[in-house]
Amino acid sequence: MARTRVLDSFAITRILVAILLSLTLLISPLWATPSAAFGTVVFANRARVGGANASAGATLFSGDRLSTDEVGSVQVRAGAARLLLANASAATLAQEETSPAATLTAGTATFSTANSKAFALRVASAVIRPNTDQPTIGKVTVLSAKELVVKSVRGSLQIAVEDDVREIPEGAAYRIVLDPNAPDPQGPRGAGTKGIGGPPIKAAKSRFLWYAVAITAGVTVLVLHEALESADKP
Repeated sequence: MARTRVLDSFAITRILVAILLSLTLLISPLWATPSAAFGTVVFANRARVGGANASAGATLFSGDRLSTDEVGSVQVRAGAARLLLANASAATLAQEETSPAATLTAGTATFSTANSKAFALRVASAVIRPNTDQPTIGKVTVLSAKELVVKSVRGSLQIAVEDDVREIPEGAAYRIVLDPNAPDPQGPRGAGTKGIGGPPIKAAKSRFLWYAVAITAGVTVLVLHEALESADKP
């Protein structure tokens, strides 16, 4: 009887070990799951991914932070979109459920897309994305924590702040103020922009104010040059 009890004890121990090993095999892949792949670096000049230098051909992942020096730039391919960071810029990449996205925290980003779900650019509480499935090129510059300039170079853009959604038609640009209740020390002209003048355009239950900004042909040509490739071949 004693030997039988010892055998039973060994059998129970083996069963418990087998269960623990099974649980470990199930849990380990969850711990080891890497960040989702975001895209590939197409071109890099004095740019970094985190603290390391960025190089053409490198794979980027959701959560990576891209930044450029005062004279640097970097271009990324992410599915049907391309993202270009100009000099002195920084953005954090994310692979969201509906599309690749990036949060621009400093500087200027130009993106080109082949459809409306190809890419989204975030600046604070604002989300900028293509408004249609037509090839689109947009350019966004961060002026401060609550101010940005959004330019639609090709196609139309959609800007949304919570439930306040508006369209920026092709060829138009706006300086966006994300806090409508804050005083505007610069007036409608903005920092480094040429204002058309007049009061801001404000909708009911507005989540932001926007001021029309003049775009010269030279600026448009420059933006298209920076994008490197058209939205037809993002």
